[in-house]
Amino acid sequence: MSYGLLLLRVVIGLVFFAHGSQKLLGWFGGPGLKGTRGWLGSMNFRLPAVMAVMVAVSESSGLLFALGLLTPFAALLMSSAMFVAIASVHWKNGFFNGAQGFEFNLSLIAAAVALAATGPGRFSLDRLIGWDDNLSGLWWGVGVLAAAALGAMLTLTVMRTRQTPNELAG
Repeated sequence: MSYGLLLLRVVIGLVFFAHGSQKLLGWFGGPGLKGTRGWLGSMNFRLPAVMAVMVAVSESSGLLFALGLLTPFAALLMSSAMFVAIASVHWKNGFFNGAQGFEFNLSLIAAAVALAATGPGRFSLDRLIGWDDNLSGLWWGVGVLAAAALGAMLTLTVMRTRQTPNELAG
């Protein structure tokens, strides 16, 4: 079981970290903070510079996840970012990823929440420090899922402006 958790944690964590470092540092052909700020501004997010840092840091927390350090906290940040991405970008495209739908984002949320519930496993920094028994379990998974959904709803409500009918028309 420990090897499976390690594989899942490292792959999911590094996928998130790669996406976050695109937004934060412009690595891997990404837009960096300036491009991310412009993109978020074009989607009517308030304070797009602040939002760009929030998104980039949330996704970059995948590095903590991959290392198994503060696993539930990293799962919370990553899941919240994916809930916002689903609601603001992917939902309108339907389920399937081939049409830019939300299936990939949903899979990432499921993996992050599952690892918050099961714990990071034997090969983790949380285990090395002795935190893994206190930072895992069913209620950690439920808490991460609920807090991520609530945080995403709050972000979408407070940090996004409504479009006027004229803006919607085009």
